[in-house]
Amino acid sequence: MKLKIGVMGSASGRLPKIHKKSAYELGCAIAENDCITITGVCPGYPLEAAKGAKKMGGLVIGIPPALSEKEHIEKYHSPTEYHDALIFTGSGLMGREVVNIRSSDIVIIIGGHSGTLGEFPIAYDEGNLIGALLESGGITSQIESIVKIIKKDTGAKILYEYDACKLVRALIDYYSKKHFKHPDIHSSR
Repeated sequence: MKLKIGVMGSASGRLPKIHKKSAYELGCAIAENDCITITGVCPGYPLEAAKGAKKMGGLVIGIPPALSEKEHIEKYHSPTEYHDALIFTGSGLMGREVVNIRSSDIVIIIGGHSGTLGEFPIAYDEGNLIGALLESGGITSQIESIVKIIKKDTGAKILYEYDACKLVRALIDYYSKKHFKHPDIHSSR
């Protein structure tokens, strides 16, 4: 079974070219490592990751908030290109976050605003392996502080890295050697 790596990050706002390039490189690295890219099918950094993954021949799965493709395009003004399959949740922007996280073996945070801020604690509470792309702005710059405030052992592991390709390789390596043994969050520990 291929690993599924979710890319969660800024969909709008100020998106510097250097960070868009990093998101694109994340997608490329995910595909180059024969993993599946998962996104929320939104513009911004998740779309850049999808573009990178598709450029490298990777499989990209999108989990939109809409109930249909028509709603996805017309109500959420979101793209469909660069994704191989869309799994419509009909759960709205915040409701689809749980599906995004639970569909991902590994979660990568790049930049991020309120939506990403919602995705991070779900991943953390569920004991996911999480990667934070440093110096990408948004909530990524605050993750270490947030974890100190939370003070909760969930089994989550966070790896921090400045380089997108190095982050993907480190996450896959850690997952394959240690994190795959992590008990399911829903089973007794």
